[in-house]
Amino acid sequence: MNWIELTSATELAAIKELSKTRPQVIFKHSTRCSISSMAKSRLERDAPPKTADFYLLDLIKYRSISNLIVEEFSVVHESPQILLIKNTLCVYNESHTGIKMDDIAEQTDNN
Repeated sequence: MNWIELTSATELAAIKELSKTRPQVIFKHSTRCSISSMAKSRLERDAPPKTADFYLLDLIKYRSISNLIVEEFSVVHESPQILLIKNTLCVYNESHTGIKMDDIAEQTDNN
């Protein structure tokens, strides 16, 4: 898995713009949470869909970006959390043990 680090509001704006032509996936990861580490490890063991870009947000370091995601995409904050962004909207999100690459791939293809 080649994560793209998400570290700024400018990058989040770019993700929204990119989502108009290609699905964008954001994984909100807490480095202090064992469930988040488990979800990240599980994602990294599976092949991601080649049709999407995958971003990793360290929400301990970049809490303000996590808060901005809540505002921009009208989602409830959870950790860990996966969000699929298409056409500037969050069309799918899941958290905790519900985070599975197969589901992300299916949603990437369906939405």
